[in-house]
Amino acid sequence: MAHFTRPQKVLFKHCDPAGIVFYPRFFEMINDTVESFFDEILGWPFEAIHPEAAVPTAAFNVAFKAPCRHGDQLDFTLTVQAIGRSSLSLRIEAVANRETRLQADQTLVHTGSTGRPAAWPSNIRKQIEALLAGPEGS
Repeated sequence: MAHFTRPQKVLFKHCDPAGIVFYPRFFEMINDTVESFFDEILGWPFEAIHPEAAVPTAAFNVAFKAPCRHGDQLDFTLTVQAIGRSSLSLRIEAVANRETRLQADQTLVHTGSTGRPAAWPSNIRKQIEALLAGPEGS
């Protein structure tokens, strides 16, 4: 079950001369999805995080399942898979017309002001754990 969905229309700026999404643009769209999740679901926008901390990506595993073309309407879904002391495992999928076009497994790491891994703030950890527990756990 997805914890967050963000729509994204494929724009001209996302495409290469062949008219399909240039793969680095997907990483921008994934980051937009993650940033929106932190803001809209966790109430912890990046502009509030970054003066003292960060949540950089430590790992990505991406499968490009089918091409996306200019004008396609994608739904990026984000599902929290697991939380560690300072890590967060996510699955992000881009779907258009009920077809998965991209699937990404991403690991974020919460870092403190020194740039080293730091435990998640307790209020953020509680919110993420509630998402993992699902409706029956709330």
